[in-house]
Amino acid sequence: MTDLHQSKYSEAGVDIDKGNAFVKGIKDIVASTHQRGVLNDIGGFSSLFAIDTNTYHNPVIVSSTDGVGTKLAIAGLCNKHDTIGIDLVAMCVNDIIVGGAKPLCFLDYFSVGKLDLHIATEVVKGIAEGCRQAKCSLVGGETAEMPGLYNGDDYDLAGFVVGIVNRDAIIDGSEIKVGNKIIGVSSSGLHSNGFSLVRKVCFKDLGLSVGQQIKEFGCTLGEELLKPTRIYVQSVLGVLKHFKINGMVHNTGGGFIDNVPRILPRSCKAIIDCSTWTTPPVFTFLSEKGNIPMEEMYRTFNMGIGLMAIVEESVAEDVVHHFGALGEQACIIGEIAATENGEEDQVELIN
Repeated sequence: MTDLHQSKYSEAGVDIDKGNAFVKGIKDIVASTHQRGVLNDIGGFSSLFAIDTNTYHNPVIVSSTDGVGTKLAIAGLCNKHDTIGIDLVAMCVNDIIVGGAKPLCFLDYFSVGKLDLHIATEVVKGIAEGCRQAKCSLVGGETAEMPGLYNGDDYDLAGFVVGIVNRDAIIDGSEIKVGNKIIGVSSSGLHSNGFSLVRKVCFKDLGLSVGQQIKEFGCTLGEELLKPTRIYVQSVLGVLKHFKINGMVHNTGGGFIDNVPRILPRSCKAIIDCSTWTTPPVFTFLSEKGNIPMEEMYRTFNMGIGLMAIVEESVAEDVVHHFGALGEQACIIGEIAATENGEEDQVELIN
C-alpha cells in the first residue's frame, strides 16, 4: 500500500514561519512610533488605544483608509521600498487632518505573493517613518501571502488611520463664506496620484527608464517619481493652535476640480489664481512631453499645491507666515466668491 504524501501549507506557497519571523523582526520598528495611549504591542488579535479624556471632552472618532495606487510599480522598478510607506501614511492622515482630527493610531495591510523579508521590512520602515512624522502610533496590521495573485515581488498596500477631534472643533466647511481667502501649501511633487497617467507618458510614450537623469528634475526619473507625499499633520495642528480655519482640502486624486467642491457650501465657489505659485518642473514636463491639456492636469494632479486652507481675510497673511514658520511653503492662491444663479461649477481657475 502506497503512503499518502502529507501536504504542508509551505508547499502551497505560504510560509508561516517566515511570517512569524517578520512580525518578530519589526517589533522594535513598530514600537518606535508609539505615543501615549498605546496599551499593547503588535502580535495580538487586536490593538488597544486609550483616549485622553482630559484633552477630549466631547470626542469624535475619525477614520480613513487609502492606498498608494500604481506608485507601487515605481518602487518595484527602482527596487527601493523604504519610502512608499510614508506615502501610505500620508494619504490617510492628510485626509483626516483637513477635518481637524489628530491621528492616533495606524494599521497597515500588506499583501504579497511570496513574502520577501527584506522588502517587507523596508516597507514597514517607511510606514514607521510616516507615523513618526504624523506623531501617530503604528499599532498593528496584517501581512498576507497569497500565491497566485501576484507576480514576482509585486505587493499591495492599504492603510487605516483612526483619529480624534472634539465635536466643536470639527472642520467641515460649513463656515466658509464669500470673501474668505484660500491659502495653498506646497506639495513635495506628485505625491501619490495620477501615476497610471505618469507611467503611460514616461514609460510607454517616451520610453524612459527610472535610472535616466532628467535635466528638468536635477535627478533621475525614479528619484523624482518616488518623492514621498508630504505629511501636513503637525503644521496644520500648529496653525490651529492660533488661528481658526473654516475649511481645508487635501488635494489628491481629482485635483482642484474635484477636491475643492467637497468642502464648499453650494452658495460658494473658489476662484484660484494659478499664477500665484511656481508649478514644480515634474508637472510642466508631463504636460509638455505628454501633450496633456491643462484642464486635465489640474483635475489629475496637485500641480504643486498639496493642501488648501480657507480662512478669514483678516488672518490670511498671518496664517501664511505661521505655515512658513512651521516649515511649509504657503501663499494666498485665491478667494471664495458667490455662485451665480444656475452656476454649477464651483471652481474657477485663472492665470
